[in-house]
Amino acid sequence: MASFKPTKIQVYPKLGEKVTQDTLYWKNYKAPVQIKEFGAITNIDFSPVAPHNFAVTAFTRVHIYGPFSQEPVKTFTRFKDTAYSGRFRSDGQLFVAGCEDSVVRLFDVSGKVALRMFKGHTKAVHVTDFTSDRYQILTGSDDYTCRLWDIPNATELTTYQEHTDYIRCGVTSKLNRDLFITGSYDHTLKVFDARADKSVMTMDHGQPVESLLLYPSEGLLISAGGRYVKVWDLLKGGQPLVSLKNHHKTVTCLCLSSNGQRLLSASLDRHVKVYNTTNYKVVHNFDYAASILSLALAPDDESIVVGMTNGILSIKHRKSLEESKEISGQQKRRPSYRVFVKGKNYVPKQDDYLVSKPVKQHLAKYDKQLKKFNVSKALDTALERKPEITVAVIKELDRRGTLKNALAGRDEQGLSHLLNFLIGNMVDPRFAPVLVTAADMILDIYQSVIGQSPVVDRQLLRLQELLEREIDYQQDLVEVLGMLDTMFASSLPRKEVPSLPQTVELSLS
Repeated sequence: MASFKPTKIQVYPKLGEKVTQDTLYWKNYKAPVQIKEFGAITNIDFSPVAPHNFAVTAFTRVHIYGPFSQEPVKTFTRFKDTAYSGRFRSDGQLFVAGCEDSVVRLFDVSGKVALRMFKGHTKAVHVTDFTSDRYQILTGSDDYTCRLWDIPNATELTTYQEHTDYIRCGVTSKLNRDLFITGSYDHTLKVFDARADKSVMTMDHGQPVESLLLYPSEGLLISAGGRYVKVWDLLKGGQPLVSLKNHHKTVTCLCLSSNGQRLLSASLDRHVKVYNTTNYKVVHNFDYAASILSLALAPDDESIVVGMTNGILSIKHRKSLEESKEISGQQKRRPSYRVFVKGKNYVPKQDDYLVSKPVKQHLAKYDKQLKKFNVSKALDTALERKPEITVAVIKELDRRGTLKNALAGRDEQGLSHLLNFLIGNMVDPRFAPVLVTAADMILDIYQSVIGQSPVVDRQLLRLQELLEREIDYQQDLVEVLGMLDTMFASSLPRKEVPSLPQTVELSLS
């Protein structure tokens, strides 16, 4: 008796992802360097001055790393509780950070002890930043207030209490020392002018605001909160321009590329999305192992630094030109490849006694059902797998002449499941020749029960609309093909046909 032959799954050509300039640019990073911090990493900030060290705020300390160092070059530990929002001044000389104990500390980057301690908030300070003139500090706190502080005199200049919930993000203008913007969990963004005693503009994000970002021109503002990233036109009084919803969980941080033409957003769904700032379409995506709390890009996009909830700091450095050429030139093979091919090409010698070991055949679940001639169960099992497998099983059943038996005798749920598969894959040119046969059989078998189930009727109507639309597409394409043939034929150079001689003598003899 011949052994059972498993169903042959046809291998279809893979449709590769569209390779764009963005794909090449954002994939040109080395494998990430991962560093374990003491707690969740809430903020990352690059120094604007070469060599562009970056500060990582995590738990009760702030570490400063060099561009390529895996160990901190500097550590600030003078915090009694969790530190927040460590930021460099524009000259890279001073550094400010908030804290859970409500005290704001100012450090000299080359020292260890705090130069100034600003006390006035009553709850945790999550927002700190320097104004453009370098002599003032903006802070935002869970006590619903934002304040401006004078660095030389260590005094409080102004207090604004307009938010009705925690202030968790803020940004200062780089063009005007008096302007700054805050975002709060009360869903609002407020633009303040230090020369006025109240906010000058208010926008409603609709979700608790987690991050703010100003374009270099400062005409546009980007806010992140909930699953939404929104763009606002400040020159038109805070008019909303775009609302993006590409993440599955809360968006936690925002970042702009060095040329300002790409926007990056990171989320608790473990993804970093890259948007084109002209049309706000997603042009690339990064995946990470844990939820992301902080994100920063080095100048010239030389490295991407991401901080996660599990305390892992991920650093991706851009490949040099030589490294990119080496990797593209060499064949990628895993080190263990030689282990798997070892002995495969060994040929026994003439005097060797060959002991053949029977190879145990492992059958898939649908093949086991086919072996037992349970054709309906085999089809049901295949419907739960990839479309390629399902189509291969339908093709095998049709070859055996048992496809009609497998399709018949189904209840409403079973028929609905089958129709769903046809609707999803019928117009795929790889599967259409096989599935058209199956669809014809289904209509022949179940035409007498049409009208008894509203669910099945709706699916049959959807299938009909799908096929009619596909036929229209095919007809349009045939017409276009005819037009192209005419154009190509008319564009070809005309060749003169050699004329036949006027007299042709035929000799019958």
